[in-house]
Amino acid sequence: MKDTKVIELEEVAIRFSGDSGDGMQLTGTLFSDATALLGNDISTFPDYPSEIRAPQGTVGGVSGFQVQFGHKQINTPGDNAHVLIAMNPAAIKANARFMSPGGTIIYDSDSFTEKNLRKANFATDDPFAELNMLDYTKIAVPISSLTQEGLKEFGLDNKSVLRSKNMFALGLVCWMFNRPLEYIEEFIQNKFKKKPVVVDSNIKVLHDGYNYGMNMQHMTPSYLVHPAEIENGTYRNINGNQATAWGLLAAAEKSGLQLFLGSYPITPATDILSALSQRKDLGVKTFQAEDEIAGIASAIGAAFTGSLAVTTTSGPGLALKSEAIGLAVMAELPLVIVNVQRGGPSTGLPTKTEQSDLMQALYGRNGESPVVVLAASTPSDCFYYAYMASKIALERMVPVLLLTDGFLGNGSEPWKIPSMAELPSITPRIAKDAEEFQAYRRDEATLAREWAYPGMKGFEHRIGGLEKNVSGTVSHDPENHQVNSEIRENKVQRVADMIPELEICGDDDGGEVLVVGWGGTYGHLISSVRQLRMEGKDVSLVQFNYIKPLPKNTAEIFSKFKKIIVCELNLGQFAAYLRDQLPQFTYHQANKVKGLPFTVSELKESINKLLED
Repeated sequence: MKDTKVIELEEVAIRFSGDSGDGMQLTGTLFSDATALLGNDISTFPDYPSEIRAPQGTVGGVSGFQVQFGHKQINTPGDNAHVLIAMNPAAIKANARFMSPGGTIIYDSDSFTEKNLRKANFATDDPFAELNMLDYTKIAVPISSLTQEGLKEFGLDNKSVLRSKNMFALGLVCWMFNRPLEYIEEFIQNKFKKKPVVVDSNIKVLHDGYNYGMNMQHMTPSYLVHPAEIENGTYRNINGNQATAWGLLAAAEKSGLQLFLGSYPITPATDILSALSQRKDLGVKTFQAEDEIAGIASAIGAAFTGSLAVTTTSGPGLALKSEAIGLAVMAELPLVIVNVQRGGPSTGLPTKTEQSDLMQALYGRNGESPVVVLAASTPSDCFYYAYMASKIALERMVPVLLLTDGFLGNGSEPWKIPSMAELPSITPRIAKDAEEFQAYRRDEATLAREWAYPGMKGFEHRIGGLEKNVSGTVSHDPENHQVNSEIRENKVQRVADMIPELEICGDDDGGEVLVVGWGGTYGHLISSVRQLRMEGKDVSLVQFNYIKPLPKNTAEIFSKFKKIIVCELNLGQFAAYLRDQLPQFTYHQANKVKGLPFTVSELKESINKLLED
């Protein structure tokens, strides 16, 4: 037998793609987890259709999962895939534009029938020539028939047999990239432990795919990607929604309060509700409401009664919650609102990512209704910003809106698990002196009122959506309303005292171009800036996680650079906000609203154009 050719790589991106019923999300997740356990740094991008069951074999029904892993630091899932695993012709058509030149395509040759080619709108029987993909390495593998052959002794019906073909593909890719199978086997055994035949059949097909790779070594090399050099600690692969849930759990423990989540399921935020509903052992109370308004109303009730209160949603749900957020502003209750942004407007693109809810988060309520606005940058730091959102809400008695997005919520990366001792303290502003208590008496430094809730004898007071005076009595006095409106805004602005200053990734003393981003664009922006700096370009980056209020040194940093370019997945909302807050600077823009994250090549093109101008 010919020896296997082994190629060492610094980084590689693989895309699993097939029909939405082919199990590509599970396949990609298992490969990613096995890769993370080996010590590689990874970044993932699940990409799936919004229809529950799009027409089988059509381009609209294609589900994909891309993972990039490497020996060095990985911040993005990769612009393009080096290897594509395609389960049908539609997967080829949908992903041709996401392939690196000269990449490898492994496809299920059994699915390339005339019927499936027509479903994918191919005009000929040669999809690769039609898509001008002649220079790619194409490996035809009869995945479906080999799966059927491998399971013919298991007594399963054909539909059940073909459900396992994703495991064949997974085994094959594990061989190509030297991934061990033990973790995947353990997952299958735990997930299907009540169905031994499903366990045995999937493990059998997994090994069949792996062994097929060993036998096809004359057709493709094996790839070796060494583990990354990372800081010592205990790590796990985590997605943004799970990290958000765990950040809220940590905040509840640190503050000594019970966590309450009142929410209505909505893509792509539902996984936070699901994750917290499983933690009754930690005293978590979750309420799946009948609609978005009931979800936030229940959370406001929980805040009134002394809980760490949270509601989660996406853009359309945030619109429905806007009146109730105003109630929390007027009542000055600690409330955390998590918005996992998606493509809009209206129901828009439910499974695609976007950053277009920023203006809604900042201004989307009637009256002068200020809230603190935060944004997470990576899947793992959703944990930290969920924690900080809780800390700010509880210590400053103010609603806090945390923005993540579909890319962060569904994407994953390794996360170093912190100890509770490492996390900052949380001290809720619970009222203590009944004799001097007044509902809207404030701390002179922070302007936060005290928190008194039912059951605290001597702290009874009125609360609600009507304007109050300092004692909590309803007041229609115009002077009182003017003063209170200014106080509520100033209270939010004084949160700047408890947030860190901006840090420059690049030259602290300034330079030619400053790239400005916020939230989930960080991975692509830092990768672009690193590459440009390696090319000798005078480019630096600042990434905003605290939107309202802005960090205190924002103007100081902006003044050090000749040009500023704001990059965001919308038509310029953060740029417009910066023009309002800091009008003395000129802001150039790079914008994208395709339901997809930036690519490094797109960003480099925009930044290079600004440098040349």
